[in-house]
Amino acid sequence: MTAFSHTRYAEKIARIRAGDYRTGDFMIADAKDADMSGGILTTGRRRDAGGRVSGNRTRAEFLDQMRALIAQDVVDIMLGSAGNIDLLAGSGAFTGSAVMPAFRGNDTTDVWGVIRGGRYRETASLPFRSASLRHAPAPLCLYSITFMNDAAADAAALAAYAAFRAEAEAEGVRHFLEVFNPNIDIGIAEADLGAFVNDCITRALAGLTRTERPEFLKVAYNGPAALEELAAHDPSMVVGVLGGGGGTHRDTFELVAQAERHGGRLALFGRKINMAEDQLAFISWMRRVADGAVAPAEAVRGYHADLRSAGKISDRDLDSDLQITETVLKIAAA
Repeated sequence: MTAFSHTRYAEKIARIRAGDYRTGDFMIADAKDADMSGGILTTGRRRDAGGRVSGNRTRAEFLDQMRALIAQDVVDIMLGSAGNIDLLAGSGAFTGSAVMPAFRGNDTTDVWGVIRGGRYRETASLPFRSASLRHAPAPLCLYSITFMNDAAADAAALAAYAAFRAEAEAEGVRHFLEVFNPNIDIGIAEADLGAFVNDCITRALAGLTRTERPEFLKVAYNGPAALEELAAHDPSMVVGVLGGGGGTHRDTFELVAQAERHGGRLALFGRKINMAEDQLAFISWMRRVADGAVAPAEAVRGYHADLRSAGKISDRDLDSDLQITETVLKIAAA
């Protein structure tokens, strides 16, 4: 991590671990690694100057959007596929930047959800890794795991994680651990999934020394109680939330606010950012919410005002966009 000691990520995570978390330290990561989950459509919708959808982005356009977000200098981490981070780093996109580059280190089958005609998410997650750490384009990567409440499947997933950690240590690459909720029905009520995932995480990390442990966690938001429990159990482990599906912009801002309020210290959003009418404006309002400068509803109104000022149309009218549509967020909505 020495080469990126100048990044905001390095500064913020050091303060958080030292128990000196302060306003502004909540981290925002743009998870632009969707190409590891599917094919052509993962780059998202191309938009014209008025915000209207005009087809699908090419890889080159997707990379240009990533460059613009790095140059904006608001996100703390830019996560992408190894191939895209390699191209960005090679073109100097991170030179002198305070944004931390990171790449997806594995792509388990439960993330293969954007293959047209594919049925991969109908079966239990299987471990798989296409990225080579020998050719790591950044000093930090994501490793994902999904616990399936099946001894054979979970043992295989943990064995793959152990092999990855050994290779990462040998190559000098640090990682953060993403833990998905089960991708199929595993016989546990939805209300109990948070407890199940928390216990699986805690058990999986118990045997790891400080050298082996992940930099931080990226977990599904299973409600305030589950997040508070995980964050309080071991203050040395920094916990972040993943963005999940699309939803309204109120859903996004509400998730940022709730995550911060209940012990989360970062948010890693992919689809929620990539689908926005104006990604740079959207992230600027996410930053304000994370810092407690505005409430989620106020951020929605401010973002819509920015779109109007820029002459862009919004995908949803303001009243619709102010609605909370994700059930888990309604529990503790401000």
